[in-house]
Amino acid sequence: MPSRRTVLAATAGVTAGLAVGTGTDAFGADDKKLRALVARMTIEEKVGQLFVMRVYGHSATDPDQADIDANLKEIGVRTAAELIAKYRVGGIIYFTWTHNTRDPRQIAELSNGIQRASLAQPRGLPVLIATDQEHGAVCRIGRPATLFPGAMAMGAGGSRTDARTLGRISGAELRAMGVRQDYSPDADVNVNPANPIIGVRSFGAGPDAVGDLVAAEVQGYRDAGVAATVKHFPGHGDTAVDSHTGFPVITHSRELWEKLDAVPFRAAIAAGVDSVMTAHIQFPALDGSGDPATLSHPVLTGILRGELGYDGVVVTDSLGMAGVRTKYGDDRVPVLALRAGVDQLLDPPKPDVAWHAVLKAVQDGELTESRLDESILRILRLKSRLGLLDRPYVHEKDVGRVVGTGRHLAAADRIAERTTTLLVNEGGLLPLSRGTHGTVLVVGADPASPSGTTGPPTGVLAAALTELGFAATALSTGMDPSAADVDKAVAAARGADAVVVGTYNVTAGSGQQRLVERLVATGVPVVAVAVRNPYDVAQLPSVKACLATYSWTDVELRAAARVIAGEVAPRGSLPVPVQRADDPARVLYPIGHGLTY
Repeated sequence: MPSRRTVLAATAGVTAGLAVGTGTDAFGADDKKLRALVARMTIEEKVGQLFVMRVYGHSATDPDQADIDANLKEIGVRTAAELIAKYRVGGIIYFTWTHNTRDPRQIAELSNGIQRASLAQPRGLPVLIATDQEHGAVCRIGRPATLFPGAMAMGAGGSRTDARTLGRISGAELRAMGVRQDYSPDADVNVNPANPIIGVRSFGAGPDAVGDLVAAEVQGYRDAGVAATVKHFPGHGDTAVDSHTGFPVITHSRELWEKLDAVPFRAAIAAGVDSVMTAHIQFPALDGSGDPATLSHPVLTGILRGELGYDGVVVTDSLGMAGVRTKYGDDRVPVLALRAGVDQLLDPPKPDVAWHAVLKAVQDGELTESRLDESILRILRLKSRLGLLDRPYVHEKDVGRVVGTGRHLAAADRIAERTTTLLVNEGGLLPLSRGTHGTVLVVGADPASPSGTTGPPTGVLAAALTELGFAATALSTGMDPSAADVDKAVAAARGADAVVVGTYNVTAGSGQQRLVERLVATGVPVVAVAVRNPYDVAQLPSVKACLATYSWTDVELRAAARVIAGEVAPRGSLPVPVQRADDPARVLYPIGHGLTY
């Protein structure tokens, strides 16, 4: 890898004099020098700086043939290096499904390869590399990196210190791998239990509590020198439609938005958040045009920038999602987003169409060059603040020294223990005693594990209980167990001292609900573990003990096992209310409910 001196020499005349701490900007670089960079760019280079694109492959120059084929089909290039040369992109997003994230050392090498390719271009600038490392249900980089509980679990823990620690450790590991922008934390206030896309990705249903944890996590990422990104502005927490596949509509009044959705975003801005991601939702009380917020000048320029006073980077959610493509074609969406006040255009489904549409809009006068300059200056300020203009490369030795260290993993385990929530414990069934409940059957749903975790959940729970001295076996019964699956589980339960059943989004009359009822009817003690939504407990009135973990990653399941075994006491409390199954207008368990022993 080139030395720092080589890097600086290669970019002489472009990044010279841009070292952090030398100018008038509050975080480092002198705006005059950044403006000079903008002035030297061609129109094509300016357009490129606005895009954050995906690219297939584990290597910037030598990806697998299947990834070359995918790149040619979707993007019209073979490699990340060719993508940069063709479009001069300002950012690249890593996904698991694009095969960017095999392991930490490979990720660092890919990041360095991307930077080399960009800096080799005329007037080349470092690339801002981003990913969605929310933790919990959404992670792009898995083991051996440190994985923390997800947002709703952190909401159950309620600790600002823990949230800041998460941001600081996660940020340090991302930075060691060359990722400088994280699309996290989620600032949505999840007040709709039926929300199909946010749910446990939110810290909870209380706007002030969500705001506190959002601000703390933002501060943690800032401590680590990584740009946190709060999402999805103006608030995606009260939707019943997934904006990946449809066009959600928020029916809040403006007054309710101020009291509910706006609170965490204000907290994030006060904490110095570096970037804000838009939502592909319609919000008539904020803009009656019927446009998605991503394309709304009243929402992004009028409210976010004008009323909330935010002048950092605004990035769209993925432009491939249905919510932003319902009204307009892929050639109009990026142009309208820029007109609305967006700075970064994320993951357009047809990169060539989007890039040329923006270029044509400038050439035709629909977008002024000065409008592009505003966004590019914000992006360069962020790159400077993150140290990219001075030190774009990462050192491979830092990967092993920083990523997935024993100290980081232990911190994640301790934090997880403070999130596990005991909702029901009739007759003091928990903790289970090794003397009276030594043989444990673990059954239940086995959803596909979040990226980079061991899974399946039943196996992780059984292994953790075995390590704690129980004789535990796992039997997967699936997401919708058949009558035969239920019969098999019931037969196995009769030979156990206790049953732990993992549930995943239980609904009335479902196979999961029948499984639990049949297991309870055996007379063997049954402990339910809601491995995603805590709302499952409302559908399980017969269980004597129920825990909520808010996600099914290893760190949360291992913590639940320690709680079941009595190694630690449950300390979490509900960050959302749970309504009664028979009367959703009534609350079964309020925010703050949580038992201990």
